[in-house]
Amino acid sequence: MRVGVDGRKIPEAVERGPIGSFDHARELGLEGLFFRTVLEMSPTLDYSELREIRAHADELGMYCETGLGKVNPYATPEAPELRAIGDGDILLGFERMLRACREIDCTEVWIGTANYKSAYRGHLAYDRFRTDVTWDEQLQATERFLEKLAPVARDLGIHMNVETHEEITTWEVVRLVEAVGPDVMGVTFDVANVLQRGEDPVAATHRVGPYVRQTHLKDFALTFVDDGILRQARPCGQGVVNYDTILPLLCQLNPALNLTIENSSVHSRGLIDIWDPAWMPAHPELPPAEVAQFFRLVKGWENRAARGETPTFDAYEANPHDYDHMVRFITESAAHVRAICARHDLSDERRQREERERIV
Repeated sequence: MRVGVDGRKIPEAVERGPIGSFDHARELGLEGLFFRTVLEMSPTLDYSELREIRAHADELGMYCETGLGKVNPYATPEAPELRAIGDGDILLGFERMLRACREIDCTEVWIGTANYKSAYRGHLAYDRFRTDVTWDEQLQATERFLEKLAPVARDLGIHMNVETHEEITTWEVVRLVEAVGPDVMGVTFDVANVLQRGEDPVAATHRVGPYVRQTHLKDFALTFVDDGILRQARPCGQGVVNYDTILPLLCQLNPALNLTIENSSVHSRGLIDIWDPAWMPAHPELPPAEVAQFFRLVKGWENRAARGETPTFDAYEANPHDYDHMVRFITESAAHVRAICARHDLSDERRQREERERIV
């Protein structure tokens, strides 16, 4: 399983551009880039520019993944470039992006359902709790929009992979995939994001695993506070996510899966306001046993911090969030992921050996 990094959040992404970022990732010992949208590779969808980027990745022996954008019609106005690339026709814009992805043989493409509003604290930072439109109405609109895109994606042989983003549960993600069709839909599994919805990442892996085609890997430190639970992004292996269990499960289901590190772009604290009266009713499918496991994860991290085995929130944020910090986040995450892959033999050689044995 190849280990790469988010093409938007790798440090100096804007200054270096896509081709320079591939060189940068290679210098850091990584094996691919995941650009959140194809417009980040070429804002005008210039095919010659896109082919040049893809050719450079191929020359380096690196994977190149990309995506489309937010597919929730209530969220797309926050990304005007999606409509602009279709000259005012947002469906045409998405079709053009799909065809551009196919042109460079990127057939697994990321999609998302909403944006995190960091300016707001608590549940109002998430579109799940919008007061002008319900989350169910947003999901219904999203499904209808995806059904309009599906024939084009199906004709092009592309999977649109909805991210397990902070506002959506894994149950809802799976329903979207199955409603529109697994032949044209899949999952971008952001492993740590499911914690925002009170889910245990291992249990979440079992739910979405059969449909996972892309990944975002990071970790979270969690601690109880008066308002709920605080989260803080950490390198993989330095939070509560049990990658030692999760990665073998994912490899078993999709041996060709690429593993993309999503490093934190800023020091930030997010609140899971699970004590708020509005929070639990908004998660009717979350079983009590999983909430209990979630609390065990929080308490386990707090115990580690108390023993001095991991930095506290304040101690971690005392270090400047600069280039060196971001590089450490990426390289420490990659080292943790690779150590697990090696321990469980999740390698290209193993896959090739199993394929030979299957043929025999």
